[in-house]
Amino acid sequence: MPIDKSKLTREILEKAAQCETSDELIALAKSEGMELTVEQAKAYLAELQDIELDDKELEKIAGGSCPIHRYMG
Repeated sequence: MPIDKSKLTREILEKAAQCETSDELIALAKSEGMELTVEQAKAYLAELQDIELDDKELEKIAGGSCPIHRYMG
């Protein structure tokens, strides 16, 4: 059964991006009331690994940015 993408929140996606194994992703999905097969989890992990983030997204993941950096060029 495919995941209902309307149920995916930013928080869930951020947690999913931190999963390193299909077992971790399956456990996360289960904790959120979703079911994933091993094959689906592996496919989603592969998709997540292929995403390249721009500088703004990297700053968000790294914990934000310092306002001073905006002015220091």
